[in-house]
Amino acid sequence: MRLVVGLTGGIGSGKSAAAEEFARLGATVVDTDAIAHELTGAGGAAVPEITRLFGRAFVDSSGAMDRKRMRDLVFSDAEEKARLEALLHPMIRAESERRIASSAAPYVVLVVPLLVESPGYRARLGRVLVVDCPQDLQISRVRQRSGLPEAEVRRIIASQIQRERRLAAADDVIDNSGTIVALQQRVRELHENYLRIAAA
Repeated sequence: MRLVVGLTGGIGSGKSAAAEEFARLGATVVDTDAIAHELTGAGGAAVPEITRLFGRAFVDSSGAMDRKRMRDLVFSDAEEKARLEALLHPMIRAESERRIASSAAPYVVLVVPLLVESPGYRARLGRVLVVDCPQDLQISRVRQRSGLPEAEVRRIIASQIQRERRLAAADDVIDNSGTIVALQQRVRELHENYLRIAAA
């Protein structure tokens, strides 16, 4: 049975930086966000269903899902959010399982931003790894990266599971309140541990 490590963390916590380092060290990284972008991008497999369920107004001129319009809708309407998730989650799961099965690496890192919130993922994982940092740092990183206003970033954080609950679900934690060098060092330690577990 291949070792699959579920990597999660709040927005701006440093999931991508950790995933990049795992990939550099030789793990296969399967990113559910990247899969979602492929599915909802121009010509993506989910676009015809998005058009049918939500209307042409939610597809932009390039043929991709209009992310801003959809984000505004699902953040203001829980039923619409559930409808989008019911469409996308099974497609994301099927594609992530295909990529995990085709991996030749010693272990796989499955990046799932909403891992703790999404029932069904835990059973597929050998370990849960949480990348964590204080909320103020999350906010400043996201604002720097995306230019979103602080209120919008706080709204996204509030829509995610509480930091304490996420940490409570973790087998392993990366404290990413320091430098990128410190994060990479912690990833190397975990990588060695995962290689031992995978070989056992």
